[in-house]
Amino acid sequence: MIYSRMAVIGCGLIGSSVIRAARAAGAVGSVAVGDASEAHRAEIEALGYADLVTGDLAEAVADADLVVFAVPVLAMGPAAATVAAALKPGATVTDVGSVKVGVAESLRAALPASVYLVPGHPIAGTEQSGPAAGFAELFRGRWVILTPEADDRSAYRDAVNRLSDFWIALGAQVDIMDAAHHDLVLAVTSHLPHLIAYNIVGTAADMEEVTRAEVMKYSAGGFRDFTRIAASDPTMWRDVFLANRDAVLEVLGRFTEDLQALSRAIRWGEGDKLFDLFTRTRDIRRGIVAAGQESAEPNFGRDRAASGGGPKP
Repeated sequence: MIYSRMAVIGCGLIGSSVIRAARAAGAVGSVAVGDASEAHRAEIEALGYADLVTGDLAEAVADADLVVFAVPVLAMGPAAATVAAALKPGATVTDVGSVKVGVAESLRAALPASVYLVPGHPIAGTEQSGPAAGFAELFRGRWVILTPEADDRSAYRDAVNRLSDFWIALGAQVDIMDAAHHDLVLAVTSHLPHLIAYNIVGTAADMEEVTRAEVMKYSAGGFRDFTRIAASDPTMWRDVFLANRDAVLEVLGRFTEDLQALSRAIRWGEGDKLFDLFTRTRDIRRGIVAAGQESAEPNFGRDRAASGGGPKP
């Protein structure tokens, strides 16, 4: 057991998966859940994996050695302010948000100096949401990035190492990264792809020449995968784009320039340029599969998941 008591604030897909994985690994003793949603609380109680389920966030964190904030990124600061006075001195506080600079600033501003803040981001998830969507295997083989504060105290280093051990026990790989660099990396690898997915599905839906029925009926693999990404939680992604505005706009500007170059290549029939780009990007895809971050199965293993053969990778 790594932590005697864990509190999870906000229990959607990621929060639920953290609890299930921690329980399965024996990494925690008791678990408390604080969630403002009455529907979520009823669902969590029905699932039966928490020792305490409450709408009083301060009650949830009482005596917790580890507190995990799993709310939308713009709600992190207000949630932390709500529980600040109830936190046990020496507790480790972390989060699962995909933006780190802004989240770390809002958490630190709200939290007492007596706790150890170690911002984190598990790079794992699906387009599903809600407590029932979580599963214990979500973090296996995936990366969790921790962005510790500039704190040289040995007790703080111990807190970082302990949290790292926690994620490793859940099956994850852990990396340490500067918060600003994290936000730029995730703008490329996650935030921009989601923005493109939301936009391309919206474009298809708005085309007067193509009916909504045709969009759904004739969706080939590419568009189908875009719609899968675009089905992700709207509140979460609204907050992500607002919180990581600078990095997203920087990467979006570069993408727009590259898209214009690609448009010129198509217009002028520059097949060699297209072939070179597609070859390079295919190699990247193969590298992702080789690194264990995606399945090489047909349809990326999603047919197996849909038929009940296991969770979606």
